[in-house]
Amino acid sequence: MANLSYWIFIVGVVCVSVIVAQDYPGVPDCPDVYGLAVHPHPTVCYKFYKCENGTLTMETCENGLLFNGKGAIHNHCNYNWAVDCEKRLNDILPISSPGCEYQFGIYPRSPGRCDISYTKCAFGVAYDTPCEAGLAYDEKNHVCNWPDLLLETCNPEQVVGFRCPENVPSNTLAHKFLPFPRYAIPGENNRLITCVNGYPRLISCGYGSLFNENTLTCEETEVRAHNVDDRY
Repeated sequence: MANLSYWIFIVGVVCVSVIVAQDYPGVPDCPDVYGLAVHPHPTVCYKFYKCENGTLTMETCENGLLFNGKGAIHNHCNYNWAVDCEKRLNDILPISSPGCEYQFGIYPRSPGRCDISYTKCAFGVAYDTPCEAGLAYDEKNHVCNWPDLLLETCNPEQVVGFRCPENVPSNTLAHKFLPFPRYAIPGENNRLITCVNGYPRLISCGYGSLFNENTLTCEETEVRAHNVDDRY
């Protein structure tokens, strides 16, 4: 009797697996007991299939998100403006809340004006999110960008806090880096100014590097220490 119950249980599991697969035509079964795979819905861009540990489910992206298999904003979905749905339905109705057109998205705080911060929405809550120092929010591309690429709204000198000299004397170290002369920032040891087409850009050296004002370059900390030792 125990053996009979065992086989009944096995048959029941197999039947459930077949029923789940039949519920999602065009999507393969989940052959692997362990692992995760996602598949686009054939007709709807805000839905997708998820095969996790042998179980197939149909998932729905949060409001403002769509699926293309490349996003990771939330549950494998990406911002709607970043997804090419091709012929799949992508007509999503906004569920708005204060500061958020959709429940998920990023938006300018002051449309049509230069701003060094933007609004990031998650689950309908608006978060004031600053750009990295020296950058301003680019409404068209939905990212923080160099202010000299946003001249319609931004003054790079105001954003960066530096004015590039009109002339770079040939006997200066900055002249060595023409057509993009470099300048040190007083009191800074991990950032510098690079002038591009006469406009300033704030450049960070990155993790593990420091700015050397004697060479106007970023150097790894070990190299910097070695150069300092050589001077004494």
